[in-house]
Amino acid sequence: MGRDPRFDPLFEPIRIGPVTAPNRFYQVPHCSGMGYVRPNMMAAMRAVKAEGGWGVVCTEYCSIAPGADETPYPSAALRDAGDVKNLRAMTDAVHAHGALAGVELWYGGHTSANLLTREIALDVASLPNDAALGVPVQSQAMSRDDLVDFRETYRAAAARALDAGFDIVYVYACHYYLLHNFLSARLNRRDDGYGGSVENRVRLVREVIEAVAEVVAGRAALAVRYAMPAQPDDDPDELVAAFELLAELPDLWDIVLDDYRYEMGSSRFVREAAHRDAIARAKSMTTKPVVGVGRFTSPDTMLAQIASGAQDFIGAARPSIADPFLPRKIDAGRSDDIRECIGCNVCYAYDSLGAPIRCTQNPTMGEEWRRGWHPERIAPRHADESVLVVGAGPAGLEAARALGERGYRVLLAEAEREFGGRVNREARLPGLAEWARVRDWRLGQLAKLANIESYPDNRLDADAVLALDVEHVIVATGARWRADGVGRHRREPFAGHGGAGVIGVEQLLDGASLDGRVVIYDDDHYYLGSALALMLAADGAAVTLVTPAATPASWTLNTNEHSLTLEALIAAGVELVTARGLEAFEDGVARLDCVHGGETLAREADYLVPLGARIGNDGLWRDLDARRDEFEARGGRTLERVGDCRAPGIVAAAVYAGHRVARELGQGKTKVKRDRVVI
Repeated sequence: MGRDPRFDPLFEPIRIGPVTAPNRFYQVPHCSGMGYVRPNMMAAMRAVKAEGGWGVVCTEYCSIAPGADETPYPSAALRDAGDVKNLRAMTDAVHAHGALAGVELWYGGHTSANLLTREIALDVASLPNDAALGVPVQSQAMSRDDLVDFRETYRAAAARALDAGFDIVYVYACHYYLLHNFLSARLNRRDDGYGGSVENRVRLVREVIEAVAEVVAGRAALAVRYAMPAQPDDDPDELVAAFELLAELPDLWDIVLDDYRYEMGSSRFVREAAHRDAIARAKSMTTKPVVGVGRFTSPDTMLAQIASGAQDFIGAARPSIADPFLPRKIDAGRSDDIRECIGCNVCYAYDSLGAPIRCTQNPTMGEEWRRGWHPERIAPRHADESVLVVGAGPAGLEAARALGERGYRVLLAEAEREFGGRVNREARLPGLAEWARVRDWRLGQLAKLANIESYPDNRLDADAVLALDVEHVIVATGARWRADGVGRHRREPFAGHGGAGVIGVEQLLDGASLDGRVVIYDDDHYYLGSALALMLAADGAAVTLVTPAATPASWTLNTNEHSLTLEALIAAGVELVTARGLEAFEDGVARLDCVHGGETLAREADYLVPLGARIGNDGLWRDLDARRDEFEARGGRTLERVGDCRAPGIVAAAVYAGHRVARELGQGKTKVKRDRVVI
């Protein structure tokens, strides 16, 4: 099978200044949680992208000065010779697969608290630090000397980028970092030659572009990352007018949106190719190549962007994480094998926590160097043995798929009629339809493996398992939500938890319909409470969402969907009650205690839905574990429990657990390497 000729335009080379990209697949700069702290991890992760066919592979942003310190987040750096060596590991690895390597030079301005370096950040004005940590410090308004030094800082960083072997060097002028703030009509109120008119506001950006262009001339391409208005008629920063003055200066434009909620929006709120109009607008204003993202997962959608002239490259961050081999699969005519991004933003969440990124769809992400895992290669079976996987949710499906690829005979048994586990029910909730890809991709892969035997609607007990002729048993039977309010805030059931009107989450997920007044007590803090609230409100219920946290759905701050979640809840008429625990639900009244010691609040309701902790469905595993001697006497070798059955968590954790148990079968526990700085 070969490439469908329709997709030939995606594989045409294109010139970017003095360098040529081998195709139109462009991994734009994206965070990794690795950076200067874990350079080997970062190099191996980017190298897999290049191996997978991405013609351009970029770093995350790289700090160019001590005043751009992201501590505790380990972003990349390009400040000295040690950083050059660290990043050379990446460029060498990327070049080995024939791709171009790009580097994004970054200075954060007021967003940098500089917790490690203790430097004072520079910016267009003295602005309060507004990064996630919200440190009570402000930046210093740049003086004339600061402006001169800043250009030289960029020039020196560009020279180091060449020493590190980069082919594309970025000037980073968006996302409300320093250069963006100079462009902004709202933030730039300077009364010198760098403020006021649009011509003055672009001056520093122009000077930095020209300084970098002098350094890289003939040796590397110059790219500029730039924000265009998310709404065409709403441009308070006057970014379009500024773009017109800069349109022909760089070799490449990397276009993003000026509203990060939509640029990096989750699939709950932002659909594929939603950025097209903003990118096309920039493309119409310049003769230079343009790249832009859109969480592209469909080859047809990618082709439409190129064919229509909206952009010259298919930019990707999240799709390249979910499937580093996406370009090669299109090239080989294997589009149905693409692991499509589900837009859950778990990758972004873990970088937000200062940890290496991971992926719900791709469990090898972040483990390429540390564990030696490859997204498309796995060791063959260690022996001619059989494996029973009990449970076909995210963990069980991934375990069966990976074991099947290794060549084992796999029996996959599921108690329900349909495979998919929790994904089946959650994907029916508002905005979560794309999460079904976790199930659908794995089912598609299983269908191609002749050594997989599937048994839906087949609930096994210990006797049934012990009667089977298999050497290995993996129990992946999931978990269930508690209905008694036990969670993070309270450790004992609320009064009246077994009474009338208390509806468990499982009942709602199974299709129970509620009308009247509903209180959802959300002590889970992720997406499910808000999704259930939106579902019930759409069905006509009067919904109150209560949480002991300071804000509803607080963990979605990490996935960059918190603001849009709150907007959706408010638009749906959901009442939001924060900092309240659940004390009791009796006689149609929910008593809500104040977590800060204030008075108890009463809410009348027809139904209460408690959402807190989950309990692993590990009864089968415990029964088998108690009879382990019997299992081993009849030839059994390993008995494992994985995923939510072992420790309830997010879907990404379940997929990872299923993959790990499959990869390590017969191999022993994976040896984990500890990264070190290459100096």
